[in-house]
Amino acid sequence: MKLTIVIPALNEEQAIGSIIERTLAARERIIAESPVDEVELIVVSDGSTDRTVEIAARYDEAHLIVFETNRGYGAAIKKGFAEASGDLVGFLDADGTCDPQFFATLCTAIVDQAADVAIGSRMGRDSQMPRIRRLGNRIYALILSALSNTVVSDTASGMRVLRKAILPQLYPLPDGLHFTPAMSARVLMDDQLAIVEKPMSYVERVGESKLHVLRDGVRFFRTIFEMSLMWRPAKLFLAGSVVSLTLMTLLATHPIETWMRSGALEEDMIYRLLFCTLLGALGVTLLSAGVVSEQLNRLWGERRRTFVSAVLDRIYSLGGVVALAVLATPLLVWLIGPGVWTRLSAGYVDLHWSRVVLAGLIAFGLMQMLVTVLIVNVLRFHVARGSASSARRVTAAASTRAADLRPATSPIGSMVDAGGMIPSP
Repeated sequence: MKLTIVIPALNEEQAIGSIIERTLAARERIIAESPVDEVELIVVSDGSTDRTVEIAARYDEAHLIVFETNRGYGAAIKKGFAEASGDLVGFLDADGTCDPQFFATLCTAIVDQAADVAIGSRMGRDSQMPRIRRLGNRIYALILSALSNTVVSDTASGMRVLRKAILPQLYPLPDGLHFTPAMSARVLMDDQLAIVEKPMSYVERVGESKLHVLRDGVRFFRTIFEMSLMWRPAKLFLAGSVVSLTLMTLLATHPIETWMRSGALEEDMIYRLLFCTLLGALGVTLLSAGVVSEQLNRLWGERRRTFVSAVLDRIYSLGGVVALAVLATPLLVWLIGPGVWTRLSAGYVDLHWSRVVLAGLIAFGLMQMLVTVLIVNVLRFHVARGSASSARRVTAAASTRAADLRPATSPIGSMVDAGGMIPSP
């Protein structure tokens, strides 16, 4: 098993020589203490304008790749991966914060635990990470853990090892500094990929940091959100729906209490109730969007059916909507029935506006769910159609291979197959 280590570097003249020497020196320990028996080192200069290239070029045992202009942290790593010849590919930052000998632990973990990605976590007690960055990492890890159902501690670690074979499954990944949280999110959101974390030491960097806390922090959060939206849409939309409906319930508590106590509502409560109506409509819309997104994801391949998606599938079915409509009918009759009766019998409507608002919200929600069910049924049809088509292609390919393996017919073979005798010459 061969490991390729990629070191991306941008203006790291103060640390590049030291990290190359430490990585080359660590090869012996990596080979001795892990399943790896060969280590390759690739250094990628990402448009450096100082002496980074000059210093890195002194080391013949390191393959040097030079970008004339800055393309980004992720672009440098991906270029190194493209040039790598190892079964495992890893990377670490050029700033001297990580110990290259820790690759032995990561390579052992990825093999022993049958993982696809092994990450060195910088959140341990020995870490010298600045407090503001530590706080940001904890927030990102908390969000990603909640969305993926897998507990992680460091989503943006700059030292990790992965199997090269999974790279096509991971791509596309961004070119910038948000490459690492994007990779973490991508792995955690895919049920077919396994990730393992190992605590490692982390020291203060040499030279000036390229990370901008506010700008890159926002970019990291956006990356996690986008990956979650692509790979866990049902859970993300469901969370938004729960928040909207919960807030609606809290805001409606006072009007409901007032109505139950006095049998009437104050006129100035119309604004609160209209906002509650907006939140309720938003909650149903987000829920419907989650169902549609989940079905769209299933069009692209087999996805494990989660508990959340199973519950939504049950609700967003024709039977589910009909059951909800049956349950809502008595409430709708109670809300607007008196107004309809006075309109038909006396020619006028004697009904408080709050009843119309609530009935309209319920009717809107049911109609939106019905439309969503119709769309989902179309998507389910195409999912089933795609699965059947794939099965037919597999069967046809197997038949073709079997035909290719069958011996070619000959006149003698035809005679033998027909039960005839082979004539004497």
